[in-house]
Amino acid sequence: MYAATLTRVGATLAGLALAALAGPPQAAAAEKRYGPGVTDTEIRIGNIMPYSGPASAYGTIGTTEAAYFRKVNDEGGINGRKISFISYDDSYSPPKAVEQVRKLVEQDNVLLVFNPLGTPSNTAIQRYLNDKGVPQLFVATGATKWGDYKAFPWTMGWQPTYQGEGRIYARYILDNHPKGKIAVLYQHDDFGRDYLKGLKDGLGARAKDMIVAEESYEISAPTVDAQILKLRSSGADIFVNITTPKFAAQAIRKVAEIGWKPVHLLVNVSASVGSVMKPAGFENAQGVMSVNYMKDPTDPGLKDDPGVKEWNAFMDKYLPGVDKSQSNYVYGYNVARTLEQVLRQAGDDLSRENVMRQAANLKNFDPGMLQPGITINTSPTDYYPIEQERMMRFEGDRWVNFGPVISGAMD
Repeated sequence: MYAATLTRVGATLAGLALAALAGPPQAAAAEKRYGPGVTDTEIRIGNIMPYSGPASAYGTIGTTEAAYFRKVNDEGGINGRKISFISYDDSYSPPKAVEQVRKLVEQDNVLLVFNPLGTPSNTAIQRYLNDKGVPQLFVATGATKWGDYKAFPWTMGWQPTYQGEGRIYARYILDNHPKGKIAVLYQHDDFGRDYLKGLKDGLGARAKDMIVAEESYEISAPTVDAQILKLRSSGADIFVNITTPKFAAQAIRKVAEIGWKPVHLLVNVSASVGSVMKPAGFENAQGVMSVNYMKDPTDPGLKDDPGVKEWNAFMDKYLPGVDKSQSNYVYGYNVARTLEQVLRQAGDDLSRENVMRQAANLKNFDPGMLQPGITINTSPTDYYPIEQERMMRFEGDRWVNFGPVISGAMD
């Protein structure tokens, strides 16, 4: 048994508003093309998210998306249609992910599955959704395979790829610590292996000599303390920390506890101040480095930024009282705005085919909370919406950016 979380956001009628905008009934009817889950008044969007289980820290992404679609509905919907956002808990379990996605497609009759989270869960549902011709859109994981438009034309990622991020870390190491010895902790699944491959690809011929230790862990493990002790004993002076939030906080604490002082590179998916750095202890996290592609709303230098002001207004109205230092709230907002843009571009052709066509036709789109100089771009042969990031270092109680925007784009 498992607990399923169902969030339905506003399935209210907007018939009068639609009639006012649609023009003559016969002409409007001729122009409309609807896929499953779409009517004149509604667009059904499906989602799976780990609201429970070992990756439950990411559940706030689903909460943010539900809140954003409430905002969209309060403002009249998308071209007169309200969004019904149906989000189920998959507990970061591939079998549960399959069960929940089948329910979304076969019972809830959704138009698409939006931002499903986790490499293992998405791997489990990818073939099913592509065989059914259901968009698996803006996948919430940076695995490189979400951009394979030839083999899986119905699947598209959103965030920078893990391999691209790994290549950025390799570039930083080669430029700044060319004689360093690297120890790697990684999650024993596609998520961890993807990052590790990017790191090794970026290091090239140097990888064999520079990486002196690798330790993996299972997502079901209680701690990674033993792995940290083994990595320290390798004599490494660079630590690449490829972990999800729970284990990232543990690793940061343990590294400090044993007095190990390596150059510490932490993957972006676990760079949240609220869910990782604060639980790890700010005093333990000083100097940890990562990359970023999103704005930090707690940065005093961004208090007058228009995008941050708009995000704050949204948060204050729709998610009052939450910890704004959690980057998942920024992530959920950005990706929800990206879907909104796709649906607006689709107009009255809300077929599954046209949704994918519009998703593959985003040009310099700025959802408001991306780093300056970074925008979303896609094409029919480019299913990687975001391919640039900046290095950042943890100082005091926040991240501080340094250096230029760097591309981790695939060759």
